[in-house]
Amino acid sequence: MDNSVIKIKIGQRIRETRQARKMSQADLAFDANISLPHISDIELGKKEMSITTFIRIIEALQVSADEILRSDIPSVNKIYQKEFADLLGDCSANETESIIKIVKELKGILKQNKEEYFD
Repeated sequence: MDNSVIKIKIGQRIRETRQARKMSQADLAFDANISLPHISDIELGKKEMSITTFIRIIEALQVSADEILRSDIPSVNKIYQKEFADLLGDCSANETESIIKIVKELKGILKQNKEEYFD
């Protein structure tokens, strides 16, 4: 995989994780002691980051490095499955059924268009 593609994917995962934690870029920049423009550039895959910067970001996000670097490994998949189960935990039966239907549809679309969405 091309280095620029890796930077973009890591930046996307950082952004997705930040948003899932309801953090703004400014919050992340403050918590990680990194400038706001640098956070933006990292999330957009425009700049590489040092190991120190990466550590500050994952600590500020309170996330495992594996979740950001390797989203396709089994232990990370278990984390995602738990997160999904937690999301459904307080849903009514009707809400859960609706969400499952939506997820099935989305999964089918993603599988049909793998090249467009993945690598």
